Amino acid sequence: MVLRRNYPIIWTDRDIDDLRNEFMTRFDRLMTSPLLPPGTFVERIVPTLLGELRVDVAEQESEVIVVADLPGVEKENVEISLVNPRTLEIRCERKLETEQKEEGYYMKERRSGTISRVIPLPCEVTDAGTTATFRNGVLEVHFKKIKNERGAKIKID
Repeated sequence: MVLRRNYPIIWTDRDIDDLRNEFMTRFDRLMTSPLLPPGTFVERIVPTLLGELRVDVAEQESEVIVVADLPGVEKENVEISLVNPRTLEIRCERKLETEQKEEGYYMKERRSGTISRVIPLPCEVTDAGTTATFRNGVLEVHFKKIKNERGAKIKID
């Protein structure tokens, strides 16, 4: 007698899509839980994971350049602040033009609301002389580096 094992579950594309949607729904509920304090994982990591606020940080000889993609955001809804000499915060609000019912959507991935990201900088910068431009949904900020000059040598007795 030969035992043959039959697998009752055959995964289809629809099953995998349903599983992914269920995972994302539960993940969204977890990340918006009141048990998690704002300003930590929710505001700093989730936008990156969802691809909502991608940045490039480049260090040049005398400046640090931060470029952020903010599609669907208006210039008036963007705030940037230098939290400390090595940390930048970008906060913006994306508003969808029309709010429609969920009914009738085959797929709905665009989100609206506040997006925030805290970005570590490669060196210390100053807000003096900083320039920022916003064109076609791309924010570009140029910071001047703080020159850390070594002090005078101290003689040891």
